[in-house]
Amino acid sequence: MRPNFFHHLHPPSIPAEQSRFRYTLGAGGLGIFLSLVLLVTGALEMFFYIPSPEQAALSVQTLTYLVPYGGLIRNLHYWAAQALVVVTVVHLLRVIFTGSFVPPRRFNYLLGLGLLALILFLDFTGYALRWDEGVRWALVAGTNLLKTIPSLGKSLYGLVVGGSTLGAATLIRFYSWHVFGLTLAVVILGIWHAFRVRRDGGIAAPPPKQRTNNARISRFELVRREVLAMLLSAAALFVLAALLPAPIAAPIQAASDSLGEARAPWFFLWIQQLLRLGNPFWMGVAIPLIALTTFAALPYLFETLPTDQQGHWFPRAGRGAQAIAAGIVLAWLVLTILESLR
Repeated sequence: MRPNFFHHLHPPSIPAEQSRFRYTLGAGGLGIFLSLVLLVTGALEMFFYIPSPEQAALSVQTLTYLVPYGGLIRNLHYWAAQALVVVTVVHLLRVIFTGSFVPPRRFNYLLGLGLLALILFLDFTGYALRWDEGVRWALVAGTNLLKTIPSLGKSLYGLVVGGSTLGAATLIRFYSWHVFGLTLAVVILGIWHAFRVRRDGGIAAPPPKQRTNNARISRFELVRREVLAMLLSAAALFVLAALLPAPIAAPIQAASDSLGEARAPWFFLWIQQLLRLGNPFWMGVAIPLIALTTFAALPYLFETLPTDQQGHWFPRAGRGAQAIAAGIVLAWLVLTILESLR
């Protein structure tokens, strides 16, 4: 078979042992697929969305209830965005738990970590674009956290919000960041991340002489598996979109500092729980930054991994990094569950 463009995006062959689903979890390819779904559905939504405080929520309702298949497109966009957060976290943990974050893959690990941060902000700005009562907490509390940053707080708040209070400038800035700034950054880092996989020698695996199985699969088989995974993922996404509609609420009547009973988006519920425990700066800004910095420091704290332990789950030399990553994610899950049960 003669390779086409999509085949040439892949290496000629990869180790069969490390290409199995139980090793990769399919997270990298699934992340790319979900990103493509978001780009297509997001572009379609732009034809109907109006980024003004008076029309934003109403245009979302129009898209959902009056535009043919508009509700389905919005639901696909919503669930793809939620799934992308989960898949990216799973991919990060897979990289750490298989020791694939040490040199020569350290820089690509940091690129992936940057992608996760951008995806969270992309989800947050998209969440805020609804501009309805369901997002009031995220808008008010999330932006007010900027004011707690010493020295720079008020300036950062004005830069993000576009003034002294939430309003039309805020929505326009969030819209611009969502459809252009953050999206462009994710596309650039995503392509760079995929390129570095090839540049760093492909998927992590022991040297040929230390492998118990030297079998390899071709790029044709790899593409076949990816297409099958995408079809199955698309089917699951359509089922979710058909059965579980994306959240929608009444328009915000007036931007104020009242939090009401609204919640943060699920991936920031842990911060909402932390804010109940103490100082807003330390709980809402410092601790998340410390967690992110700790993840970024792992490949510098644990720089080496014996070649015979590469390409396997839970290598002994990486136990310290595994424990730190598992502890942070476990704390995130516990705080999220506690807040969701309130």
